[in-house]
Amino acid sequence: MLKAERHRQIIELVMRDGKVIIADLCQHFGISDMTARRDLRELDREGLLRRVHGGAVSSLGRSYEPPYRLRSSRNPEAKRPIGRKAAEMVFDGDSIALDVGTTTVEIVRACGDRHNLTMITASLPIANEVISHLSLDSDVRLIVTGGIVRSGELSMIGDIAEQTYRNLHVDKAFLGIGGLSLEDGLTEYNLEDALVKQSLLKSAHQIIVVADGSKFGRTTFVSVGPLSCVDVIVTDSSAPADMVQALRQIGIRVVIAE
Repeated sequence: MLKAERHRQIIELVMRDGKVIIADLCQHFGISDMTARRDLRELDREGLLRRVHGGAVSSLGRSYEPPYRLRSSRNPEAKRPIGRKAAEMVFDGDSIALDVGTTTVEIVRACGDRHNLTMITASLPIANEVISHLSLDSDVRLIVTGGIVRSGELSMIGDIAEQTYRNLHVDKAFLGIGGLSLEDGLTEYNLEDALVKQSLLKSAHQIIVVADGSKFGRTTFVSVGPLSCVDVIVTDSSAPADMVQALRQIGIRVVIAE
């Protein structure tokens, strides 16, 4: 395994468990004690974790947003089925808003046989995906919100993006999210992105959240909206069964993508 891939997986373990132990890293990756220590020192210098005796702990607060490149390579085996299952809810003639996110990109890739769609997004990666896979050879209409581009994330934020959504009324909004909690509802890492999402929520007749199981039970930095605004959640089998049951009991349809 290349060092960069090993570092990515170490960061994921720390984010998931809150800590890692050197002995466990040696066993998990088949590396020496010296290599594990060197990996943790390098990641500590980059500010991605905090080195402690015997291992490392997370140094990341609720406002830390994993880079888009890291998120785009995380859980692809879960995101693709979620995207395909969500795309089954898109019908010919629909107007849909596609939120920023690495899972919502998969929805575009699964909509190749739809006709007369209008797609609105504040995400340049999603806009590029629509252009590459749909717009050139189909009757899909693409609307990009405009706004200030966040470097690294390539999402558009600010009043222009918010105003675009406020002026539109779409059939369905597919929302990516940083965290989904029974207590705190929908939350996001970045304040500016959250404000755009709030405008998006108000523009749609139906709200569909797409989130793999790692987002369940997590609360990030800023509130986006209560669970009461959500109609459907599309997730994968790693979502906690007790939370899925609780969501269904409050009237949210939860769809598990196989």
